[in-house]
Amino acid sequence: MAGVKRALAVDLGGIVLATPVMIAAGCAGTGRELSGLVELRKVGAIVSRTISLEPERGSPTPRIAESPSGVVWSTGLQNPGVDAFVSEELPRLARSSTLVVVSIAGGTLEEYVRLTGALQGRPEVSAIEVYLSGPDLELRRPMLGAHVDRAAEVAGAVARMSMVPVFAKLPMHASDLPEVARAVVRAGATGLTIGGSPPALDVRPERLRPGLGGVTGWLSGPAVLPMTLRAVFDVSRAVPDTPVIAVGGIRTGEDAIEAFLAGAWAVQVGTATLIDPAAPVSVAQGIVRYLRAKGLATPADVRARLRVPASFGAVPDEDDDGR
Repeated sequence: MAGVKRALAVDLGGIVLATPVMIAAGCAGTGRELSGLVELRKVGAIVSRTISLEPERGSPTPRIAESPSGVVWSTGLQNPGVDAFVSEELPRLARSSTLVVVSIAGGTLEEYVRLTGALQGRPEVSAIEVYLSGPDLELRRPMLGAHVDRAAEVAGAVARMSMVPVFAKLPMHASDLPEVARAVVRAGATGLTIGGSPPALDVRPERLRPGLGGVTGWLSGPAVLPMTLRAVFDVSRAVPDTPVIAVGGIRTGEDAIEAFLAGAWAVQVGTATLIDPAAPVSVAQGIVRYLRAKGLATPADVRARLRVPASFGAVPDEDDDGR
């Protein structure tokens, strides 16, 4: 359609991205490695490696093993700790000419509060992403974000302290993901990052050994896209006015459009950047091609526009025996 002025900018509740394509946590480090390979100003935002209160040595090597449909990985959240990150890595990230979202992870509520305090007032930080897939050391649970009250407690505490938008990154395999999403939004989270990696194991039969030094890990890559779409679809219907960022299996503009149709406002590209550092830029270009072909102006024109039967999601009548 001629005459349509297309714009990729998206407002995620106070943080405005030039394009709705971000680099996922753990895939850009400080941005230093990517800056010589891709024009980072063309990326909507970089999500930093996930930062903990104290330095983490990470998992034993090897940390990545290829599979036919993606990679099995386990980093153990290797990072220098928040003090070194703020003094050394954050300024370097800020020079990358794109917005910086800092990913934080704690094992207790106090750790999340102290991490947020350490980032308080830093002009380089455009938003905070709260990683909630790790263990809850305080309540001795395997996954903090799988529990409604606990996820809301942590996300709410960070949101109340933070001077920038806060996105809660929820594990897509939580048993009641929509309810967890509602709870963290009620607690004050600006938006949600939905997706991630299911548990995985790589086996090397010739050596009778696992492919990872840490034995078990997580699966990323194209195989997880349908799971990401399902999680985004469920969550976006539960909190339709809340910005949702999809992460997991997105490699192309078409993948991103599928996520928008499911309800996402923006996407994060992770594993694909390990193959092609410019993948986030290519994804944005693919979005533009789709919009041009359809005569649409912005990604918002396709957001949550997946056509489903009107009866979808209806509660069956108690007298309906299914015949």
